[in-house]
Amino acid sequence: MQLVGQSSSFLDAIERASRAAPLDRPVLVIGERGTGKELVAERLHRLSSRWDGPLVTMNCAALPETLIEAELFGHEAGAFTGATKARAGRFEEADGGTLFLDELATLSQGAQERLLRAVEYGEVNRIGSSKPVQVDVRIVAATNEHLPKLVEQGRFRADLLDRLCFEVITLPPLRHRISDIPILAEHFGRRMALELEWERWPGFSNPASTKLLNYSWPGNVRELRNVVERAVYRWADAHSPIEDIQFDPFESPWRPIAANENRPAEAAQPQSQSVVQIQGPSAYDPSGCADFRLAVAEYEKAILSAALERCRWNQRAAAAALQLSYDQLRHALKRHDLMAQESK
Repeated sequence: MQLVGQSSSFLDAIERASRAAPLDRPVLVIGERGTGKELVAERLHRLSSRWDGPLVTMNCAALPETLIEAELFGHEAGAFTGATKARAGRFEEADGGTLFLDELATLSQGAQERLLRAVEYGEVNRIGSSKPVQVDVRIVAATNEHLPKLVEQGRFRADLLDRLCFEVITLPPLRHRISDIPILAEHFGRRMALELEWERWPGFSNPASTKLLNYSWPGNVRELRNVVERAVYRWADAHSPIEDIQFDPFESPWRPIAANENRPAEAAQPQSQSVVQIQGPSAYDPSGCADFRLAVAEYEKAILSAALERCRWNQRAAAAALQLSYDQLRHALKRHDLMAQESK
């Protein structure tokens, strides 16, 4: 995945990373999930004098506390149960290159102490060995935590933070990069269309683009990529602008009810027996119907509106709930002028 964007906050962060890259100093990359921290770490490595050395990545949250130190610093044979042979750690693997430590804030106190020594003196001790190993490694670390606050709480070593924060690059969340949303959506959409071997890229309709702009994007760029790629591959007509955007892939009228949720009364009825209830007098009141065609049209429009609202304006879900094909539903919506209402 590439670093794509033109907003000033994004470009400032990338410029700071580019300036820090040639310096052989530790860098902290701070940002919410999905903001591109690993891509910035790769940029720091590729623009440094270590570009031809290894870039070794370790997610500190992916391993249990008992194995993190062995993974980082290596171990000798017999150092602990299951250690049948000696193994080099990530520091030795990254010798001459860059070590990217993701989710830094999850490191245990013991691992933090060992990491401090490695950064301070350029040497590591394998578990079970008293002989230090010299390493030449540049540290780039990332987290979505506010590390000074963790220091105040006693959860992170102040001296280690002092050693790692030569430069701190904070990536802006996507909700503060509004101008980048159309650019990113276009970028991911074109890539997906190419993967699907479409002849041309139809783009997004105006209502779909508005939905993308108005969403808060808690998962940031990673979530945007998923939403856009899902919308492209689900779109049946490769020649018309994409209109359907689904932010929650788990959204469904048949989504399982969790044990702690209250099941709606109507959910206890079989789907085939559900009836749309319309309140108030109307032209399709059987006892006072004076225009058969108008009554049928109003009733059909009310059913469509209620189904769309029940399915949160997801047209494919509404079509399935009404046992219609997607094209049949779209035709009915256009006939009753409900397409404009759906886009509001």
